[in-house]
Amino acid sequence: MNVTVKNEKLNKWIKEVAELCRPDSIYICNGSREEYNFMIDNLLKSGLAIPLRKRPNSFLFRSDPSDVARVEDHTYISTTSKDEAGPTNNWIEPGELKKTMLDLYKGSMKGRTMYVIPFSMGPIGSPISKIGIEISDSPYVVINMHIMTRVSSRVLDLLGTNGEFIPCLHSVGAPLAEGQKDTKWPCAPIEKKYISHFPEENLIWSYGSGYGGNALLGKKCLALRIASAMAKREGWMAEHMLILRLTNPAGKQYHIAAAFPSACGKTNLAMMQPSIPGWKCECIGDDIAWMKIGPDGRLHAINPENGFFGVAPGTSYSTNPMAMDTLKENVIFTNCALTDDGDVWWEGMDGEEPSHAIDWKGRDWTPESTEDAAHANARFTAPASQCPVICKDWEKPEGVPIDIFIFGGRRTGVVPLVYETYNWDHGVFSGATAASETTAANIGAVGNLRRDPFAMKPFCGYNMGDYFRHWFNMGDRLGSKAPRIFYVNWFRKSSDGKFLWPGFSDNSRVLKWMCERVEGKVGAQKTPIGLLPDEGDIDLSGLDISRENMRELMSIDTNEWKAEIPDIENHFSVFGNRLPERLKKQLQEFIQRLG
Repeated sequence: MNVTVKNEKLNKWIKEVAELCRPDSIYICNGSREEYNFMIDNLLKSGLAIPLRKRPNSFLFRSDPSDVARVEDHTYISTTSKDEAGPTNNWIEPGELKKTMLDLYKGSMKGRTMYVIPFSMGPIGSPISKIGIEISDSPYVVINMHIMTRVSSRVLDLLGTNGEFIPCLHSVGAPLAEGQKDTKWPCAPIEKKYISHFPEENLIWSYGSGYGGNALLGKKCLALRIASAMAKREGWMAEHMLILRLTNPAGKQYHIAAAFPSACGKTNLAMMQPSIPGWKCECIGDDIAWMKIGPDGRLHAINPENGFFGVAPGTSYSTNPMAMDTLKENVIFTNCALTDDGDVWWEGMDGEEPSHAIDWKGRDWTPESTEDAAHANARFTAPASQCPVICKDWEKPEGVPIDIFIFGGRRTGVVPLVYETYNWDHGVFSGATAASETTAANIGAVGNLRRDPFAMKPFCGYNMGDYFRHWFNMGDRLGSKAPRIFYVNWFRKSSDGKFLWPGFSDNSRVLKWMCERVEGKVGAQKTPIGLLPDEGDIDLSGLDISRENMRELMSIDTNEWKAEIPDIENHFSVFGNRLPERLKKQLQEFIQRLG
């Protein structure tokens, strides 16, 4: 481990954390393959990792049942004034929060190794990238960060003696007394879990959880919560968006960034295989987009991540063949079931369900069992480079120029398949009012309407009223070079409860219409909610869908939309005087158009 830390601030911080947390040893990561294998060997010896005979270099982990998802109730945005954090975030005053957490961190790494993980979000050296350093006492975190970010000693070289980095401190909160045997999944009880962000200092402190976005601090904590606050200050955008490239038969490329709440098919769209002949789709990212205005005046986006951290249940060759092909080797699975022949399994996977498996809690499972074999939030961590449709330019340091933004949600009625917004301000209104009916993946009763502006509600690191204003400001700066904004709903149902639109690869037909709108090749009809495709303009060749279904998919009932207004007003009211006047104006114009 010949890694030298030359950065003075980093050396000082490592020393401070070691004195506070009292680890047995310190290991500075270099991101090499040997290091990854060394970590895996240790995890195998401790019984935490289960090798999968059917998938080369792939391993299964089982978390503690109390540590299976992001803990939104224990996630904090800590700013000097509560108003800066805004109404959508949990807030604790920084001094108070730090005091509580410093007490928890005291001696929290006893009996463990403290890993120092230097990582780059985005290609190393890209003008859009940022450097983070995560200190963690979890080897599981180290291997996942290896896949999800660019962990490398090159990051330390880039930092030099006085470069800036984002400090990310993490402890599972389970110190070991001398001779004490470790648990299978060390973590603290729920009431002691804290996922804390200090956006004014670009600082992340996480305690008590070893799982997912609570522990892999490059993920939502840095890439969205801290980055969104940095982006506002520095004049760029950090968004919860997939990025894809669509190429038409003539070879013209379009770059699309799309924001959807959970359970709306984001990863599926990012890796879609178009059903229209001659069109090609390539994945640049499935979850997060960082965007800066380039020298050409356009918005350029990078995927700051290096891997996919996806939900396994429901992923199959019928829903997302490219994701399935990505998962053949070099994958970390968490909370999936283990089959008798040494493979993973989850609900919704292809083929027959196994006659016997070991479930995510380590118990025998058969099809007669009353509980699912895999946890509903079971995950895969896989390198993005393994995706068969990864775009050759996905690591381009300057990013790709965005032509189109898409917002959407899961609605069984009201919202048509697609509409284009009238202009940038109307697009911001659409993003700010985006709503989805809750599914099992969300907290809350199934079928409730939940407003999730820009799919950023759990991830915006500052007052969301100011976030809306930042979108308006970016539009002003982009002017005529701003991406066009569309809204989609793949989930509309007929009166007998059947999906009207086939979705998946056929969503390419809707994207094709968007590209033709950008090119000025097709018209659109004005409606109170936006610009809808003219009949016949969406390419339905080879698709078995009735005219009646298409009409229903595109229908707009002004009374249903009028019924949405009180909910939108209520949603906006929580932002008080931080709600931009331009959003109020958009709402008034919307009400007028509805008549």
